[in-house]
Amino acid sequence: MATVFNNSPGHSNGILAVWRRNVLVWRRLMAPSLLVNFGEPLLYLLGLGYGLGMFIGEMAGMSYLAFLASGIIASSAMNSATFEAMYSVYTRMIPQRTYEGMMATPMSVGDILGGELLWCASKSLISGTAILAVASVLGAVDNLLALWVIPITFIIGLCFAGPALVMTAFASGYDFFNYYMTLIVTPMFMLCGVFFPIDRFPELLQQFVQILPLTHAIALVRPLMAGHMPTEIVLHLFVLLLYAAGGYLLAVRLVQRRLIV
Repeated sequence: MATVFNNSPGHSNGILAVWRRNVLVWRRLMAPSLLVNFGEPLLYLLGLGYGLGMFIGEMAGMSYLAFLASGIIASSAMNSATFEAMYSVYTRMIPQRTYEGMMATPMSVGDILGGELLWCASKSLISGTAILAVASVLGAVDNLLALWVIPITFIIGLCFAGPALVMTAFASGYDFFNYYMTLIVTPMFMLCGVFFPIDRFPELLQQFVQILPLTHAIALVRPLMAGHMPTEIVLHLFVLLLYAAGGYLLAVRLVQRRLIV
């Protein structure tokens, strides 16, 4: 089978075809998908933003509702891309054997995973945009600079989709993803500044969380929500794109070994 097509990544027509295929499938499942993606973040905003926010008042120079909303937008983009790149991609790759049909065409593994990467980022964009709209209605944001959060959620999606695709390439079943969620995603959700500033941590822990991508995602989103330009924009974007590119390239190699005999 390897002789039928070129397995090097990077054919834009194939990538867009995979992305479009996923969009068409998602349209039929749009309502329950949106409910799952936005239900939990909305509860966080209402329960913690309003409830706990009444006691906290301001945090880091902004209302706690706005502070929390910025963290929830970034973490929701992380979760949307991660779940799509693991559970949905694994379903298409193994149980449904969708990739076998794609690989019967001149489409490469790089095309397939490139399309998946774009679709995961698109899911993050949808999630982040909706939560930003809800946050605006709740009064957490009132400046036009916050609109820059929308393209940033797409980049956040790329960032977290890359490593998640690597996990999918290794996965022997759905239970395998529990390790990644428990050991990687949940600690980032708790430690990277979603609920409180990371400068409250001991110095060593502060240095550690700087290597985690969610820290850099929140560092971009939070100032924009407050109406300020982020500092060290190039550094934060570089870290996010590095995770995306590194994860994608490694996933291509691993999936090639797994699917091509």
